[in-house]
Amino acid sequence: MKTAYTCFCTDVIHEGHLNIVNETRKYGRVIIGALSDKALIRYNKFPTVSQDERVKLYRSLEGVDEVVIQDDMLYDDVISLIKPDYIIHGDNWVTGPEKTIRTHVEELIKEYGGELIDVPYTYNEKVRKIDLQLREKLAMPEYRRKRLHDLLKMTPIVKAMEAHSGLTGLIVEKTVVECDGKLDQFDAMWISSLCDSTAKGKPDIELVDMTSRFRTIEDITEVTTKPIIFDGDTGGLTEHFVYTVRSLERLGVSAVIIEDKTGLKKNSLFGTEVEQTQASIEEFSAKISAGKKAQLTDDFMIIARIESLILEKGMEDALLRAKAFVEAGADGIMIHSRQKDPSEILEFCDKFREEDKTTPIVVVPTSFNSITEDELSEHGVNVVIYANQLTRSAFPAMQQTAEDILKYHRAKEVDDRLMPISKIITLIDEI
Repeated sequence: MKTAYTCFCTDVIHEGHLNIVNETRKYGRVIIGALSDKALIRYNKFPTVSQDERVKLYRSLEGVDEVVIQDDMLYDDVISLIKPDYIIHGDNWVTGPEKTIRTHVEELIKEYGGELIDVPYTYNEKVRKIDLQLREKLAMPEYRRKRLHDLLKMTPIVKAMEAHSGLTGLIVEKTVVECDGKLDQFDAMWISSLCDSTAKGKPDIELVDMTSRFRTIEDITEVTTKPIIFDGDTGGLTEHFVYTVRSLERLGVSAVIIEDKTGLKKNSLFGTEVEQTQASIEEFSAKISAGKKAQLTDDFMIIARIESLILEKGMEDALLRAKAFVEAGADGIMIHSRQKDPSEILEFCDKFREEDKTTPIVVVPTSFNSITEDELSEHGVNVVIYANQLTRSAFPAMQQTAEDILKYHRAKEVDDRLMPISKIITLIDEI
């Protein structure tokens, strides 16, 4: 008997999935692939139920003969193992970023005479409502908050991009590209103090209060589902930091990063050009410990940012602080540098990993931007944050547009480099 294969990545079965099963039955024995958690997160779909629960759900469907785990979103593993006569999929992958997956699958099955069947995608108000409910579920604090922990377990390196508004959050959420035959995307969002302050026209000196910054978080969480890493600056007074931790947990933020400095905040990339004071190891350790005691969930992470290399205090000081902060309860270490050569960052990572194999390392390659994520991963880095690139790319474009409109006294000359407003609106989901 011939075999027909289709892959599911859903937590909820609706009539669209049932239609796929019915279509698959027309071609032979029905095998459903349950896309694994590891593959799902690369496919921009965080699971809300366990992999075992999804397998059980798919097995319960009438007409399904077998369910297997699919670990590769490009289908290589299941095609080499099963060699299905037919692969059935909704026609939503005929265009867009997923087209690269379809092309790859088509090439694989042609090698042995298999056939690809595209089924018209089912989309109506009922299906749309179920999809919306699932997205809303993913956005809920209890699901979003734990997502960074999950990513650290399942992906070699977590890629976070800065977001400072609902719209930039949507850009981070929905940008998917085809790269080397695979789909790629950002895993998380970084809510930067610098970019948040800049968007409000304020200096980056902790002038924007937490209430305002929490409002930015709410703007972003309302329209996105990806995990959030929050820039907590110095964390403020320890007595205030404990309340910040509770508030961030409640909002569904996955992690806060605080830096070991005291006094009026100055941007780290100024280094020793401006007066910056580093907190003592004891003082900062006490702040970390207080924050860990205050948190109510196991999912939330407090990450210690070490400024020793920025302030030219030396490698040994950075490593000494890293060890002390982990002992104080830090869930991760962020090491920062303003050197264009990444060698001191890599040296720190290598030496830290000699002593500590598990604590996540976070880096922000703003100055040392020539190094790749794979190279950083080879030295034990777990999270890379692109901390301000969206803000920096938007500003010169907006400034040039403003200057040209003033220069020509009309908007015609700038129009060819503007995105149509209709395309921007497509980012925004309607209820």
